[in-house]
Amino acid sequence: MFDDIRPYHDDEVVAVIQKLIEETDLQTSIASLKVPRLFKIFPKLSRAFVKLSLKMRVKKIVCTDSIQQEVAKYLNHLMKNSSTSFTYHGLEKLDTSKATLFISNHRDIILDAALVNLALFQSDMSTVQAAVGNNLLDKPWVSDLMRLNKCFVVKRNEKTKRAMLQASKQLSRFIHHSLTTNKQNIWIAQREGRAKDGIDKTNAALISMLLLNKEKNTPISDYLQELNIVPVAISYEFDPCDRDKAIELAAKEAHGEYQKSADEDIKSMTQGLIGEKGQIHIEFCTPLQGNFDDSKAIANAIDQQIIANYKLYDSNLTAHTLLQNQSTQPVMAEQLKQRMQGLTAPQQHWLLTMYANPVLGKEELEK
Repeated sequence: MFDDIRPYHDDEVVAVIQKLIEETDLQTSIASLKVPRLFKIFPKLSRAFVKLSLKMRVKKIVCTDSIQQEVAKYLNHLMKNSSTSFTYHGLEKLDTSKATLFISNHRDIILDAALVNLALFQSDMSTVQAAVGNNLLDKPWVSDLMRLNKCFVVKRNEKTKRAMLQASKQLSRFIHHSLTTNKQNIWIAQREGRAKDGIDKTNAALISMLLLNKEKNTPISDYLQELNIVPVAISYEFDPCDRDKAIELAAKEAHGEYQKSADEDIKSMTQGLIGEKGQIHIEFCTPLQGNFDDSKAIANAIDQQIIANYKLYDSNLTAHTLLQNQSTQPVMAEQLKQRMQGLTAPQQHWLLTMYANPVLGKEELEK
């Protein structure tokens, strides 16, 4: 029923890993990141080095839990090199006797779910099965890699409305089954695509998808109890992809469209992982409860919690004051100006806007 979208099972792990080790594209990706100078001069040798290294490192990996442990080690190392602090709060409010559907704002392709997982891992709680769009899985080895790491596939490019509806129903059944039968925590972003402009808003269509599996005579409030939705607010002091996002937003504003390069998503994933992020905070909000009339009302309730619990940094407050031509914190103002070097005036405006919008969101919520 779910074989084409579910994460790999433990008894599939070893075979998939052995296949991945032989993937030239994967070897190339790792070599270009780990040993870039050697790769430029001796690409074949560097790929052979990566292959040998992979064979040595995966000997003890025989199940998904062992993969998660390796990923946690890598993320801890990554955070030490690319952030000044990583904090989280609110997990103590969760009922660990049942699985949770975490719905977070979406700023980074990989890190959002990965950092939720890291917080859970450090708290000795079960990590999540994370949603990933098949638009990011254009190569089979990328799909294999994601599904090994407890990711499930969201089909976004079905060719007909009927096929899209069937895919949505399958996804809705899978999420409910994972939560209620398999007792697996789930993570999904509040919208398709990153909030590049810094406006965190839940797509009501996402909630409608979640409710597709609900029986007609089941009240929405009862079904929400089964889903156990917990909104999550993820706050980054700096966005490693802020310049690229500003360029894209300015292009869309000027021309109505933006054409991605073939490898742009992969570059964004890499930059998001290794780029400077400053302080990072994750706030796990209150489980969603109550009577709601429709998907839009549920989405609005999620938005209110995420916006209210988003942590504002000096980068947000300074960008807000710079846009209003007011005096501001000089050190942060200089840091933002350095991040904007080489950008056009419209691109600079968008970079500041993406940092300022969370401030505006809180102001609007408080009205």
